[in-house]
Amino acid sequence: MSRIGKAPIQIPPGVQVSVDKNKVTVKGPKGTLVQHLNEGVGIEINGNVISLTRKSEEKQHKAQHGLYRSLIANMVKGVTEGYKIEQELVGVGYRASSQGQQLDLILGFSHHVIFQLPSEVKVATRQERGANPIITLESHDKQLLGAVAAKIRSLREPEPYKGKGIKFVNEVLRRKAGKSAAKK
Repeated sequence: MSRIGKAPIQIPPGVQVSVDKNKVTVKGPKGTLVQHLNEGVGIEINGNVISLTRKSEEKQHKAQHGLYRSLIANMVKGVTEGYKIEQELVGVGYRASSQGQQLDLILGFSHHVIFQLPSEVKVATRQERGANPIITLESHDKQLLGAVAAKIRSLREPEPYKGKGIKFVNEVLRRKAGKSAAKK
């Protein structure tokens, strides 16, 4: 049996989990999330514990058993604690500012890059003197937050020579040496 799939999920106080056929709905203080389950995976709620079962020992069902357990655990954590991603703009003249759900980025292009964020994602920008600008994204939906952060990073990915671009805070970039001087 899947090690991840057989682990039970604890439901914290203030969180409601409901199952309707193959649709799981998790409601909490930060929001509501919905996940559709495949036919090969079953779900049981006993008190404040969620456990997932699989219908057969097929390879596909084994894989989905652990997958859906992780997705539901992420949903429970998201509606209680939420998720946060910080990104850093590395480069001379790179700046970020936010107004509502719009993120205005200056990334060395001849124009500003305006990025419209979904309503589920909250954004904050921080710019201190002598430090790189920081973009902070928060949401209760881990999948959406990761997709938005990846899209922002793709606007100017870090290059391997100087490291200029948008990177995640604490991300270690693989750097290249560059050209060496000619031998005489």
